[in-house]
Amino acid sequence: FDLSRKEAERSKNMFALGLLSWMYHRPTEGTEKFLKTKFAKKPDIAAANIAAFRAGWNFGETTEDFAVSYEVAPAAKAFPPGTYRNISGNLALAYGLIAASRQADLPLYLGSYPITPASDILHELSRHKNFGVRTFQAEDEIAGIGAALGAAFGGSLAVTTTSGPGVALKSETIGLAVSLELPLLIVDIQRGGPSTGLPTKTEQADLLQAMYGRNGEAPVPVVAPRTPADCFDAALEAARIALTYRTPVFLLSDGYLANGSEPWRIPELDELPDLSVQFAQGPNHTLDDGTEVFWPYKRDAQTLARPWAVPGTPGLEHRIGGIEKQDGTGNISYDPANHDFMVRTRQAKVDGITVPDIEADDPDRARTLVLGWGSTYGPITAAVRRLRSAGESIAQAHLRHLNPFPANLGEVLKQYDKVVIPEMNLGQLAT
Repeated sequence: FDLSRKEAERSKNMFALGLLSWMYHRPTEGTEKFLKTKFAKKPDIAAANIAAFRAGWNFGETTEDFAVSYEVAPAAKAFPPGTYRNISGNLALAYGLIAASRQADLPLYLGSYPITPASDILHELSRHKNFGVRTFQAEDEIAGIGAALGAAFGGSLAVTTTSGPGVALKSETIGLAVSLELPLLIVDIQRGGPSTGLPTKTEQADLLQAMYGRNGEAPVPVVAPRTPADCFDAALEAARIALTYRTPVFLLSDGYLANGSEPWRIPELDELPDLSVQFAQGPNHTLDDGTEVFWPYKRDAQTLARPWAVPGTPGLEHRIGGIEKQDGTGNISYDPANHDFMVRTRQAKVDGITVPDIEADDPDRARTLVLGWGSTYGPITAAVRRLRSAGESIAQAHLRHLNPFPANLGEVLKQYDKVVIPEMNLGQLAT
């Protein structure tokens, strides 16, 4: 082909690819079409690579050096038809946050402080200003969540990303978000602890911190993805809860999911949920004397969510801050009866969040159920398959919503004599 020695040697990769294509019964037309397109302006190089590719295939076909070949059947059951790409957990989570902001028609604001293994989300989101994403690398964890909560007050889909040590620092502001009743996503990519612990190793030991790690009665919903690709859907679900119920939401991923990868089917736009929100536009309450006023803590009857009033909207000025609010008016209140009512109302709002029922994978009516959450899904599923292959009867269920639990969880667990809960901690979900 009149190529230089250096150019000719480069085609040896194509010889190897041709051999592998024969060994694994892969079609060759697509590869040849790619090479012709890739080197359209260099036809000699294209011809040389195609010749090497065909030679590798023919070598496998004619030589007796390879006694075994392999055929991988289409993964039609495991992978529904669609366009797939490889994706890591942190990348999927970043894309899920962008998709949520577009579906809500809200700007996405990330207030974050770099920390392993969450920093990738900050890096990725900073690349997408064209989608209305604003990223702020703060001077510390507290500043990061403070800026995010301010963005939520201003009408953005607000996010802060961190790991376990950062959650500890953010706890007071998470409590402030509970009191202000504003949507805020707290993304915790868990790592080994306590304290600085194991920055590059995985643990799922922040569940109790997410549930209870704040002063006072400060309930926060908790959502946990189970695979790297599932981080996309979990981000959308966390945004749905935060926007619908006006509450901060914990999204509990971990280092195993963040850095792991798997095939991900790119969803069609019409498959994504409608997350649109309605900001308060005017008065929503009439006083006894007939005066129309805006009450910032007057609630939706179904969701118990308070109205979301963007600062600067005429007539909707209202008081914010961490001191207890009076029901309805939002004025500062030290009245014990009002405090009791507000504590119970905030808890009722979280308890009333609608989440899908949990389904048990139980083809043989087993007596033992393996229950998991988060990234243990992969190891649990593999173990369950091994047991079933060995003739054992075993059931499996996996939780995405950890607060509140699915309404039917108790009924499902009662159907089994024994429930085993493998976790990367000392039994926090079991507790």
